[in-house]
Amino acid sequence: MSELITSRQNLRVKEAAKLRTARQRAKQNRFLIDGARETGRAVDAGIEIVEAFVCESLCTSAAARRLAPRLPAANLARVSSEVFEKLCFGQRHDGVVAVAKTPQRSLDQLALPSRPLVAVLEGLEKPGNVGAIMRTADGAGIDAVIVVSGGTDLFNPNTIRASLGTVFAKNICAATLPDTLAKLRAWQLPIIATRPKAEQLYSAIDYSLGAAIVLGSEADGLSADWQQEDVREVRLPMQGMADSLNVSATAAILFYEAERQRANLR
Repeated sequence: MSELITSRQNLRVKEAAKLRTARQRAKQNRFLIDGARETGRAVDAGIEIVEAFVCESLCTSAAARRLAPRLPAANLARVSSEVFEKLCFGQRHDGVVAVAKTPQRSLDQLALPSRPLVAVLEGLEKPGNVGAIMRTADGAGIDAVIVVSGGTDLFNPNTIRASLGTVFAKNICAATLPDTLAKLRAWQLPIIATRPKAEQLYSAIDYSLGAAIVLGSEADGLSADWQQEDVREVRLPMQGMADSLNVSATAAILFYEAERQRANLR
């Protein structure tokens, strides 16, 4: 049985805790996964778990019990509740925090079916929104998600938590805007951009033969690069004072409309 770590100044603990910052995640090429469910989904997706910290007194959930034999025994550390408090994120404590190697996934690695639905997220500022959209994309059967913006950190703890671990799916990657536009055109996908002032309603579009649904930040919207002849702009009908919804709510409406149409062809 592994030794129990009781000091918050333990070197392994201190190095892992540093991964709460984006700078350290980039420097170490690693990130933290907080939670048994999220860690299990990372393992399912082929994410390499470098080490894991387990607080046995908190491992009371069925997910935590199922996860235990799947963790790397050679690099498994038992920790006290005080040490675990330093490692965990937020208020949900279920006794498992893992350190994982950051996966390298690119546009060229995406494997798409015929008539794919692809979500493109440009410049979203809030990790929680990114994670919520990942979760919705998973539920609606979106075939790939491309995150466009050098400032977006896919493995921010808020993103992982909000996505319920669906951010680890192999059909999610980050890419530059020029590469994304070029790939969408190579795939010959209709490009549907969401803008509050667009003339056409989202429900007037035929998504059934495949489409790329592009969503921008709530503060700045989509960049001018998406204002091109082969890009169709759509909006949601807004009946009140506000001119738009939260981007994750907008994503849910469009994703499920696209899935509804596609389901009719099955």
